[in-house]
Formats: sequence, structure tokens, C-alpha cells
Amino acid sequence: MQLGAESRNKTIAAISLMVVALVLAAVRFFPDSPAAAKSPAPAVTPSPGVRQKVVGKVRTGKQVPLNTENSLDPTLRYNWLKASEDIKYQGTGRNIFRAQVEIPKAIAKVQVPAPLPVPQGPPPPPPINLKFFGFANKPGEPKKIFLSQGEDVFIAGEGDIVDRRYKILHITPVSVEVEDVLNNNRQSIPLSQG
Repeated sequence: MQLGAESRNKTIAAISLMVVALVLAAVRFFPDSPAAAKSPAPAVTPSPGVRQKVVGKVRTGKQVPLNTENSLDPTLRYNWLKASEDIKYQGTGRNIFRAQVEIPKAIAKVQVPAPLPVPQGPPPPPPINLKFFGFANKPGEPKKIFLSQGEDVFIAGEGDIVDRRYKILHITPVSVEVEDVLNNNRQSIPLSQG
């Protein structure tokens, strides 16, 4: 069996990728290895009660002080704890440890007197919805007219009641006088064309 005899370029690429993977694994799992020495690591010397300086190494090997306010140093700072003990909570007066919310007291509303309603007369009677659109005259008989309401057509003479509500009072050649017997309302309906 010949390993890599099919394609020399593929074999070289696979070997180089394996070398890179081994170097990355060595840096990840063995941080004290020579490959991991390139990155700076902060050196911490904890001393309780005293503010300490955090020192880090730079590429040249010199130790440089780092800012302790922004560092991720996990040591306990007793001076910060002491300063926080002296702080008194001054809230809005609400107990933050109660689950119930205090209901605010209602503010008394000023009542403005409503303007008095102006008395109006009785509402106008509903209009008569009949349309006068023609005559039906025979010699020697009383005048008859054609009235319509929507799709309904009525034939009536003077004194007749149409649609159980409207009484025909007087017929003229240009209009008809009709009375609404339910509302006691009289109206003159003109002759309409078409």
C-alpha cells in the first residue's frame, strides 16, 4: 500500500493541516508550553485590606501596572465591601421586598356643572315616503292616482287609505295632499316625472 500515491498535493495539504491542529491543541491544553508564552497573562498577588497593583507582562518582558477598576481580578476587595456597608438605602419609600403594590389614593376630581339642556320642541314628524307619479281617469268616475313606496305601487282616490297609514285628502293636477294618520302629519306630494 502506498500512502499518498494518488495525489501528492492533497497529501501535503492534509499533513500541514494536522501540524496546525496539533499546535493549536498544545496551546489550548498546555498553557505553559513555549507556544503559549506569546500572550500576556496578568500576575496577581492578593493581599487583603490593601489596595494592590495588578501587574501584567508585555512582550518585552517588562512588568506594567494594569488598571484594577477594569480588571477581571476575582480576589475579594475588603475596602470596597467596607465602603458598601456604610451606604444607607434611600428609595422612594416603597418596600422593595413586598410583592403587593400599594394602590395610590384617588385624587378628588373637580366636578364641572354640565350645561343645562336647552328644551327643544317635539321632534318633527317623519316624512311621508310616497311618490306621486300618475293619474288613472275614466270619464264619469272619481280621480284616481298612482303612488309608489319603494317597489310597491298603490292606486288610490280621494278619501282612500294607502299602506294602512296614509289617507289621500285632495287630488290636484300637479300634487296630492296626504295625511299620515299615525302621526297626524299632513304633506303635499308633487307630481314626479319618470
